[in-house]
Amino acid sequence: VAVKQVSLGKQPQKELIVNELLVVMENKHPNIINYLDSYLVGDKLWIIMEYMDGGPLSRVIKEVHLAEGEMAAICRE
Repeated sequence: VAVKQVSLGKQPQKELIVNELLVVMENKHPNIINYLDSYLVGDKLWIIMEYMDGGPLSRVIKEVHLAEGEMAAICRE
């Protein structure tokens, strides 16, 4: 699993975090990292997600040049 810690004290729009959690809680797909659970620990929200080997897609996009067809395939999936 992967644990994402969000400091709620530093979040000006907490409702955006709640909305994001509601969306990931309801959606399950084999090609998307799935939400497992969340916990409030002090002023931090711990979000438990499936672990993705290789890191986030955002890092891949920044570090690797993708052809248009490859980008289309990623978006389709």
